[in-house]
This record gives sequence, C-alpha cells and structure tokens, in this order.
Amino acid sequence: MVAATAADARDVMVEGESGLLEVCPPWNRPKYEPSKRRLTWPNGALATTYSADEPKRLRGPSHDCAWADELAAWRYEEAWDNLMLGLRLGTDPRAVVTTTPKPNKLVKDLVAEEGTVIVKGTTYENRENLAERFFDKIIRRYEGTRLGRQELDAEMLDDRPGALWNSVMLEDLRVKQHPELVRIVGAIDPAISNNEGSDEHGIIFGGKAAGKDGHCYILADLSMRGTPSEWATCAINGFKRWNADKLLAETNQGGDMVEHTIRTVDASIPFKQVRAFRSKVLRAEPIAALYEQGRIHHVGMFGQLEDQMCDFTTDFNKAAAGYSPDRVDALVYVVTELMTGATFRWDQLI
Repeated sequence: MVAATAADARDVMVEGESGLLEVCPPWNRPKYEPSKRRLTWPNGALATTYSADEPKRLRGPSHDCAWADELAAWRYEEAWDNLMLGLRLGTDPRAVVTTTPKPNKLVKDLVAEEGTVIVKGTTYENRENLAERFFDKIIRRYEGTRLGRQELDAEMLDDRPGALWNSVMLEDLRVKQHPELVRIVGAIDPAISNNEGSDEHGIIFGGKAAGKDGHCYILADLSMRGTPSEWATCAINGFKRWNADKLLAETNQGGDMVEHTIRTVDASIPFKQVRAFRSKVLRAEPIAALYEQGRIHHVGMFGQLEDQMCDFTTDFNKAAAGYSPDRVDALVYVVTELMTGATFRWDQLI
C-alpha cells in the first residue's frame, strides 16, 4: 500500500472513512500496527504501508499485489519504479491504482500500457455517500469547469490551448535533485477567507543555483486551506525546513494583517510584503518565458501546482475556472524575487 505521503497512507488508506479498517467486516478486520506500518488479517495475510515521498523504502521488499493511491500526486516517479520491481511474488502479481486522472507522464504512460484495465467513477455516482451540503456548495462551484471535469467527472484532460505552461515543458525541465543553492525564498498568496468554498493559501518555496547560469529550482508546494494561524505556521515550518533567507507574502487583500499573522507565530522571520499592481496574467507571462528558456526546474513532481499552471491561459478568468490560481501566484512571487530582483512593481517589469 503506497500513498503520496505517510500521513495519507495512515489517514486515508487505513483509518479513513473508506479505509481498510472501516470497510473490512468485523470477522475479517486486520490488526493495525502503526509503528510497524503493518496490517495483519486473521488468515495471516500481511500488508505494509509506504510513502511515495520515500522511494528508497520500496527498494528490496517483495509483494504479490499492491495498492497505489493518488498516483498522480506522487512526487517521485522512482517510487512507482521501485514498487513495480518488487511486485514479483506469486503467479499473478497485480497492482490497483486509485487516482484523480491528472495527465502527467506517469499516469499517461500507465493508461497507455498494454494490460491496464481502466475503471472510471464520477462524484455523482457516489452522491448517496456524500453530504448534501457538499453538493450544494462544492459541486455547484466546480460543475462545468475544467477542474470539475477532472475532479468530478473523472476525465483526463489534455493540455489547454493557450496555456502559459504545458505538461511536456514541465516534464522536460523536471529534475530529481537540485545543485548548490545560493538563495532560498518562500512566498505566500493568502486567501481572504477560510470556509468550505474558500480558495487555497498558495505557499511555494524555491531556490537559485550558484554559478553563472543561476537557474531557479522549485523545492516545495505547501499550499493549503486553513486559518491564518495554520497557514502562517505551515509557511514558517517550510521556511525553517528549507533554511530560507526570506518569506514573502502578497498583502493586496490583508494589508498589514498578513505580516502581523506571520509575526505572531514567529517574530524573527525575515519578511517582505509584496503588492501586485497588474493582472495575474501579466505577472505570470515573464515567469512563463523563463520556463521556455529552460531556466526554471521542478525538483520532483508538484501535481496540483502543475495542474494550475497547465490550466492558466492568457485569458484566464477566475469565475469561469471556478478557482483562484493561488499556487501559481505564489510561484510567480518566488521566481520573480529570485530571478529578477524585482520590487513587485509589475508596471515597471513589463
């Protein structure tokens, strides 16, 4: 059993509402030992949980079947390769993949592989198991949008015509490791509310490499929904993990309250307010040009960020899309700070 993270393996695959402990009948419920990452059934069958963020753990163990959850969100393709190399026991080793159909290289290759059997299910088919409020609020918001077609209707969508980025470009620029970095920054694009229908708080970290090329490497996407205290804590934890030099945050909506929130959690963080004076598209176009020049790289895979990037067109409209591209906004701030030294007066940049 492999999930994108160790927490997902435990919280979703094992202990979740549709996890193994919930769906197995009482007479055949496995014993779960979290410290050993192991489930043991009454008949002696064993299952072990793994995190795709730790692909080396999958190197060596042998299995006769595997369950891979949210494959499209796995950061390292190496995790899938190692899982397949260990799927070598019994007479008919098999794997089941449950995932949102995001069109990244790993998922597309698997779909095209001979022997793959595809079963699709929409959110509407699962309606009787979901809260009515979910349909009243969330479904109505995304229904008919491109994101809704992917998340609700289980469609695998090709790259969007006119998008500033595309999956082939991002795949070509992807790396497994980054070189020595001379500077690392994080950026926050905070949402203005915190409820079921709120946008995400975009939180991205990136670094600039040493040397004359000075390429930029995107290190982490920590974007989330939550209270001001929660997003501030998340961003500060990322700042410390990556030993960053500065934390940026857009203050168009929250003004000084954004900085106050950061300072309340940790007053010692080097912080910079940024304000956007032009549209999201005009801010993003110079950054897309840097990608086209091959100067920006993603260290691993960032599925949700890359989905937003490949959906972001020159005529992007929040109402039509059904969401705000907060991850893209935070990415733009990171790359601009690292690669242009701009002061975020976009009318001077473009």
